[in-house]
Amino acid sequence: MIRTLRAQRYFVSDCQPSLASGTSLAGLGTDSSRRPDAPVGGMVKRGLDILLAGIGILLLLPLILGLVIILKMKDSGPLLYGHRRIGFGGREFRCWKFRTMVVNGDEVLERHLRENPDQAEMWNEQRKLVNDPRVTPIGAIMRKLSLDELPQLLNVLSGEMSLVGPRPVVQEELDHYASSARHYLSARPGLSGLWQISGRSNTTYLERVQMDRFYVMNWNPWMDLRIVFMTIPAVAMSRGAH
Repeated sequence: MIRTLRAQRYFVSDCQPSLASGTSLAGLGTDSSRRPDAPVGGMVKRGLDILLAGIGILLLLPLILGLVIILKMKDSGPLLYGHRRIGFGGREFRCWKFRTMVVNGDEVLERHLRENPDQAEMWNEQRKLVNDPRVTPIGAIMRKLSLDELPQLLNVLSGEMSLVGPRPVVQEELDHYASSARHYLSARPGLSGLWQISGRSNTTYLERVQMDRFYVMNWNPWMDLRIVFMTIPAVAMSRGAH
């Protein structure tokens, strides 16, 4: 199993030499029309999601309530932030997180990217910034420990997400997935996944897409359970967290 998880690092989308060399995924052609009737894993995966998410909420309830109190004491703005993401079959849903950014985040980001071209290039390539000016001090700590993602357990219970799966992305990102888009659309996005246990922000964008595709093509329940348990030390040690 460990060998299988390591192998995803070397999996190359479509066996294309251009992808192996690290070039852009854009322009390779996207076949997102092939959508299965049920998400990868079917009822077995859904049953695991409901069971483990329910147990997780019960065990983490004191922590969640504590975070709610701290956030309301620090900031009078909205507690949760629901970003629109693309789910199974191309359906949009609100991916819930504890709000870790300033209320006028879009305005702050636009100004920051305009004033810092090098940061704009990083944002265009990875959709992430090492020092994001929108993130609040308490938000930075929560992100490092992935505590901001705890509300996504509600997305899991509602069937919009899975405990394990591809990273939830926006439509703009999915447009660059090329032929891997159909693999993304065949699964529910995950609260955790191969990306989260493989270095997170220390990986390239291409590697993230390859990990998502590898997961979908090789899914089995034991892989899900292994990833869930490997997520705990990965989060505790904040590996690759920005």
